[in-house]
Amino acid sequence: MRLGLLLLLVAGGVWWLDRWWRRRSHNPLRLTRGYWQMEIQETDRCRWRGHLEWVNPSLRYEVMVPECTLQVKVLSRHSLEDIRVTAQLISHHPDAPTRPDGYWRARIIKTRQRIGMEVVVDIQGQDLSGLQAAWLRFDYVSYGPAGWQPQQQHVVLPLAFPDPTRTINSLHVPGQAEILLIHTHLLSHLDDPVGVVKRYALPHALPGDIVVIGETPVAIMQGRWRHPQQVQPGWWARRLCTFFAPTSSLATACGMQTLIDLVGWPRVLGAFVVGALAKLAGRPGVFYQLAGEQAALIDDVTGTLPPYDQFIVLGPARPQTVVDDIREQTGLAAAIVDVNDLKAVRIVAATADVDQQFLTRVLVDNPAGNADEQTPLLLIRPLATDLTDDLDDSSPPPPGVEMDTDPHGGWRPG
Repeated sequence: MRLGLLLLLVAGGVWWLDRWWRRRSHNPLRLTRGYWQMEIQETDRCRWRGHLEWVNPSLRYEVMVPECTLQVKVLSRHSLEDIRVTAQLISHHPDAPTRPDGYWRARIIKTRQRIGMEVVVDIQGQDLSGLQAAWLRFDYVSYGPAGWQPQQQHVVLPLAFPDPTRTINSLHVPGQAEILLIHTHLLSHLDDPVGVVKRYALPHALPGDIVVIGETPVAIMQGRWRHPQQVQPGWWARRLCTFFAPTSSLATACGMQTLIDLVGWPRVLGAFVVGALAKLAGRPGVFYQLAGEQAALIDDVTGTLPPYDQFIVLGPARPQTVVDDIREQTGLAAAIVDVNDLKAVRIVAATADVDQQFLTRVLVDNPAGNADEQTPLLLIRPLATDLTDDLDDSSPPPPGVEMDTDPHGGWRPG
């Protein structure tokens, strides 16, 4: 008993020291992704304007920003030979205004201070119809109590917006459902799940449809993605990751550190030890049960479509709230799912009116794909036979369902 208590106290002390050291070893300054507005969208020109902020949450330390540069990478289906891209950083710092020559003046961000910075990205060319998105990478240096620290921030801006009313592709799961594949623009932190469903799925929806969103697109819209260079792997992350299968998102030091940053290294270490013992006893998967849902939802580099294939994408936050909001504001049953090409289906969250077993059956072949199909939304339309399984032939139709005049009989959505 005393030995167990002593080990618990030691583990708690080490955990507290680790958190204290990690806070001390990083300057507190961060750059937000900000708010953006598309000012021009024409066939030969596109311009985005953004309002970002330097944020120093510290009550004690001032932090300097001696360097900041911006690189813009345009993603396109066509050649970029005739495309011209210009980017401008406009300082709102009272002591370091923007210079005409573009030179970045070093500035101080005081304690508890937020300082704005305006960014203008202008893209011109004879034909911009093939452009997909602009990937902005801010490279800056924070200089403070932890010394000279190079840091990054990333922003993705969509450049093409599909017509929500256009004809969409569909698949049929024999005897079960029709699946409509909903194409969208490249989603980013500027979007929200409810807005995307309203814009792209609602024009095609019928009563009784289920709207399905991938867990990765939801996390992207929530801004839950980071570049590996923004992750600082610790001692435990570098060692524990070597015990995972190469296909796991936890098989890299940065992927493992991402999980540790979310739930803490004591929980990850405890889950690893118990999980290893359980696996030896013939019970695989215990680690993921103990480490929490995020352990299975993290996608490491290459886990999704460009440019997010360069990033570690976390699982979505508050997924049940997301689907409940979709149901309340659109009237559609909704689910967030994690599906892969290995016929593994995980229902991350679903509204109460979703038959999760049915949903698992129709999604097992991963109709949305895992490449760059850019179809983060699906509309699942149960076939009439599914609706009649539990209904007596003499019973009246359920609410929102009309009698089908098809000679084969059955119910159909009204």
